[in-house]
Amino acid sequence: MVKAKGLNCPNCGGAVELRGFGHALTVVCPQCLTVLDVSTPEVKILRQIQEKYRVTPKIPLGTRGKIGGVDFEVIGFQTRTIYEDAESFSWDEYLLFNPYKGFRYLVEYDGHWNFVTPMEAMPQRIVIMGRPAVIFEGRRFRHFSGAEAETTFVLGEFPWRVKTGDKVIDDDFIDPPTVLSSETTDDEVTWSRGEYISGKEIWKAFSLAGDAPPALGVYLNQPSPFTGGGMWLSFGWMLALLVLIASFFAAFSANQTVFEDHYHFQTGDGREPSFVTPVFELKGRTASLVLTVHANVINNWGYFNFALINDETGNAFDFGREVSYYTGSDSDGPWTDGSQTSTAYIPSVPAGRYYLRVEPEMDANEGFTYVRAANGRLTRTNQMSYSITLKHDVPDYTWFWIVAALLLIPPVIHTMRTRSFEVRRWMQSDYPPIQHGGD
Repeated sequence: MVKAKGLNCPNCGGAVELRGFGHALTVVCPQCLTVLDVSTPEVKILRQIQEKYRVTPKIPLGTRGKIGGVDFEVIGFQTRTIYEDAESFSWDEYLLFNPYKGFRYLVEYDGHWNFVTPMEAMPQRIVIMGRPAVIFEGRRFRHFSGAEAETTFVLGEFPWRVKTGDKVIDDDFIDPPTVLSSETTDDEVTWSRGEYISGKEIWKAFSLAGDAPPALGVYLNQPSPFTGGGMWLSFGWMLALLVLIASFFAAFSANQTVFEDHYHFQTGDGREPSFVTPVFELKGRTASLVLTVHANVINNWGYFNFALINDETGNAFDFGREVSYYTGSDSDGPWTDGSQTSTAYIPSVPAGRYYLRVEPEMDANEGFTYVRAANGRLTRTNQMSYSITLKHDVPDYTWFWIVAALLLIPPVIHTMRTRSFEVRRWMQSDYPPIQHGGD
């Protein structure tokens, strides 16, 4: 780096170093905060900043560091402030200089940092969904905010005539981790490009003592830790693998109907309702057995007690199933409730010879009719026709849906956190997604 040139402040006599290699037009005395015109050999006093507005830079003037492999020296510092609704928001800007690369900036707000480079090319202005935006180098940058920014403190040297009270219209357009900023005055519009950089990297680059102040909140171009489609892509691959496994099991499952028959049941006929089916055989490996019962009940119910009994060992699987179906109409229109079909899944039934014991039930007092018994008396009765189907070695996809649901949890949580992060980001913009109460 080039050696700094020195002069004495004509106001207080204090030493003032010029580090900008002849590019400086103004410099602020670090002792008395007098703004000096150094564009000519006769150094002139332009104005003096009140001491009460003094700000201590986090990176002292004259500090050298390396960013992106290039050595820079901090030669100037200014604070800018936006006044809005009786509130003020200030950020700090550090002017960096390298005699071969020129000027760059470090901008800091609430612990968030950007490395800023002046732009020569002008972005193309467009409108996206009714909001301003720009296109630059094939990327779309959405307008984040715009406001009048006022310089409220300066220190060090600058290649332009700087003074407190200077005002510009600042507009920021973002495509994280990049922000494009325009500064508009009565005379010109200048553009710069900022890349988000962590405070930890800044402290390391300039070998600063201690730790960087923590970043507060979410900054306009802060990269989201939750972006990227990797989580959903992984879910897609895992789901595809899960479907492949399910298809494999389905292909090697017999899914064979081993028994099917139709029956009729009537209450109050005096006969024993329970019966046993003919013996049927389950072949092959130990596998699942699925029983399906279908009854023609309407505005009624039927209940079935089942027992699957091994004809050779007497071992039994006892279970029950209810079939109920109701329909009607009210002020909201037609409605239905229940189903005329019910299914029971019995896992791991060994091969062998089996029969089914069936005991149907119905409520004779619900949806009943009258029939004349043999003795001539009228008796309440209810009836239904039903069918029973048994299938052996049927693939069970319950595990598939459970695993798929578990696999879905991480990407869903990831998406929710991504959304939350972006909401927090845009709440600080001119386009908050959630309006504050009273707005």
